Amino acid sequence: MITPFTADGAVDYAVTEKLAAHLVETGTNTIVVCGTTGESPTLSWDEEFELFQVVKRAVSGKAKVMAGTGSNSTSEAIAATKKAAKIGLDGSLQVVPYYNKPPQSGLYHHFKAIAESSDLPVMLYNVPGRTSQNLQPETVARLAQVPNIVAIKEASGNLDQVSQVRRMTPPEFEIYSGDDSLTLPMLSIGAKGVVSVASHLVGTRLQQMIQAFEKGQVQKATQIHLELFSLFKVLFVTTNPIPVKAALSLQGWQVGALRSPLCSPDEDVKNQLKQVMAELNLLQVAHV
Repeated sequence: MITPFTADGAVDYAVTEKLAAHLVETGTNTIVVCGTTGESPTLSWDEEFELFQVVKRAVSGKAKVMAGTGSNSTSEAIAATKKAAKIGLDGSLQVVPYYNKPPQSGLYHHFKAIAESSDLPVMLYNVPGRTSQNLQPETVARLAQVPNIVAIKEASGNLDQVSQVRRMTPPEFEIYSGDDSLTLPMLSIGAKGVVSVASHLVGTRLQQMIQAFEKGQVQKATQIHLELFSLFKVLFVTTNPIPVKAALSLQGWQVGALRSPLCSPDEDVKNQLKQVMAELNLLQVAHV
């Protein structure tokens, strides 16, 4: 979920409530709060904990809420995760530590320590394009043996790696795509779903695609994937969440600008968004 801001750059908790409710109404099962799409690097911990509580109230049992409490400091991630557990959230998203580039043994002990610090289910998050370090399948397999490490968001873009993870982990360990455009290919090799950006705009269609695949209606799932493919790609034509915030603004959502060092998209990006959204009839004004 993106984080809405007011005109002066403060977190807009009122719009956050409305958007969270909208996401649930349009097919989202679990809302990830304060992940990359939520501009977590520029949120304070106080803002994050307030967002956790606001979203939890907004969805009121209709969906689960997962806290982005990852950090490149193990002790900081543990403290944040314990606080999220105390609030009563449903899980935590733990990104591979960024910048300090720990080796695989360091990654293993980092995630294990976080998982053992609370009873919250943990979803690992592998996104080497942002962290500069890849969480190897062998390490994922070791971590899958920790009781409350239950899933991974795989955003390496490497389908062979996803196949290896699926091959080396128990069936109950869930794999989620971290890229909308790879959801269907990853479902075909054993993934469960997607931690989505496009769900802000086409959540219902994404649910229909996944459900069609699960029912063996592969042709229907492929049709939906191809229908949405141009949207999946344009939402990453520049750094996420710049395009999706612009897209929501085009629909009438008052989500505000982005916190520096992210910046508003140029006219070329806006025009690409408008074209794709018009083709998919996504430019109607939101009820906000």
